[in-house]
Amino acid sequence: MMTTSPFSISSSNRRIDPTRHRPDGSLKDNDRTEIGPTPLAFAEWAALGLQPPHLPTMREYRLHRLVQQLQARDLAGILLFDPLNIRYATDTTNMQLWTTHNPARACFVAASGHVVLWDFHGCDHLSAHLPLVSELRSGASFFYFETGDRTDQHAQRFAGQIDELLRTHAGSNRRLAIDRIEVAGLRALDALGVQIHSGQEVTEFARMIKGPDEILAMRCAVAACEASIHEMHQAMRAGATENDVWAALHAGNIRRGGEWIETRILSSGPRTNPWFQESGPRVLSDGDLLSFDTDLIGTYGMCVDMSRSWICGGLTPTAEQKRLYRIAHEHITQNTEMIKPGVRFTELTANGHRLPESCREQRYGVMFHGVGLCDEYPSIRYPEDLESYGYEGVLEPGMALCVEAYIGEVGARDGIKLENQLLVTDTGYELLTHYPFDDSFLKD
Repeated sequence: MMTTSPFSISSSNRRIDPTRHRPDGSLKDNDRTEIGPTPLAFAEWAALGLQPPHLPTMREYRLHRLVQQLQARDLAGILLFDPLNIRYATDTTNMQLWTTHNPARACFVAASGHVVLWDFHGCDHLSAHLPLVSELRSGASFFYFETGDRTDQHAQRFAGQIDELLRTHAGSNRRLAIDRIEVAGLRALDALGVQIHSGQEVTEFARMIKGPDEILAMRCAVAACEASIHEMHQAMRAGATENDVWAALHAGNIRRGGEWIETRILSSGPRTNPWFQESGPRVLSDGDLLSFDTDLIGTYGMCVDMSRSWICGGLTPTAEQKRLYRIAHEHITQNTEMIKPGVRFTELTANGHRLPESCREQRYGVMFHGVGLCDEYPSIRYPEDLESYGYEGVLEPGMALCVEAYIGEVGARDGIKLENQLLVTDTGYELLTHYPFDDSFLKD
C-alpha cells in the first residue's frame, strides 16, 4: 500500500461529488471530458459482484510509484512521450494510437511529484478533471510531419522548457530519464547539458507492481473482455469470415467502454500454423480450428491478454487437434502452478513444463510476460532463448503475468494457442481469466 507523499492531492480534491461522479470516482455520462466504462459494463460487473476501482486513488498510487523510482535512482525527473506511460502518469488519453506514431504529447514528472502535461493544441479540456496534473502546456511536437524544416527550432524551444523545469524543481540535478524521443529533441537536450538516462527502466519498474485499485480495474477489464469473447464465440459459424468473428470482439470491447486492440491475431484452419497470421477474409467451415489472442486494451485502459482455440460448428476435434491442445493446456497449467513470490525468472525457465521436441522450433516467444496497460516487463524466456534474451528478476506480490503457449509443428496443418492472465499474490497466484477451455479437446 502507498504511504502519504508530499505531492498528495488534498482531501477536498479527492472528495466524490455525487452530482458529477460515480462511486468509482469516474465522471458521469453527462460530463464530456472523460472516457470510460459504459452502463452495460457496470451492469455486468454488478451481476458478477465486481467492485470498480476508485480512480482518484489509483491515479495517485501510479504517480507515487513513478516518483519512488525517480528518487531511488537520484533522477531529477522523467520525460515521457509514450502514450501509455503518459496514461500511467496522468490517466489522460488523447488519440492514443495516433500519438504512438505522431509524438505530439509529452509529460514531465519531477522527483518532487510536479507534473507537466503537454497536450495536442486545443485539448486542455481533456485533462481538466485531473488534479494531479500541475501544469498544462502545448508545443511538444517536433516531428517532421508537424514541423518540417523547422523541427530543430521547435525541438530547441521544447528543450528550453525542460531545462527551465529541471532548474525550478531539481536545482543542480541534471539527471533526466526519457522513455523515447525524436533525434532532434535528444540533441537539443544534450546541447543544454542535460544528462539522459533510461526512462523505460523507470516506467517498467513503476508499472510492474499493481496497486489495489489497478487490480480491481484489471478484474473489471477481464470480465468485459470475456463477455466480448462470448459474443465472438457466438459469431463463429460456417460461412462467416475470420474478420466477422474478430469484429465481434472489437464491437464488444467498444460497447463496454474498452479502447482498442493492439493486434489482430486470429486465424482458422491451415492458417493457424505457423502463428502470428492476422485475421483475414478466409471463410469458416464446420470443423475448422480457430485460434486467437485478444491483445485487448479494455476498460480503464487495462490490457487483457488471453488466448483460446475453438472448433467451428461444435464438431468433435480430430485426434491430432486434441493432442496439440492437451500439450498446450498442460503447458500453461503446470507453468501456472510455479507462480509465487520469491521465484526467480530463471527458475521458471529451468523448472517449467518442457515442450515436446517436435513443438520447440515454433514455440512462442516467451513462457510468461508481464501485463498492465499493455504487455509489460518482464519477459520470461524458454530455455532455448535464455542465453540470447533472458535476464534475471524475482516475482513479487502485485505483479500481473500472462502464461501462454503456442503448439504447432513445422509443416503441420493446425496450431493451438492458449493463454491465461494471473496475479501474483502474497502466497501464490490468483487466476484472473476464467473463460472456459473447450472440453471437447480434453475429453477422450
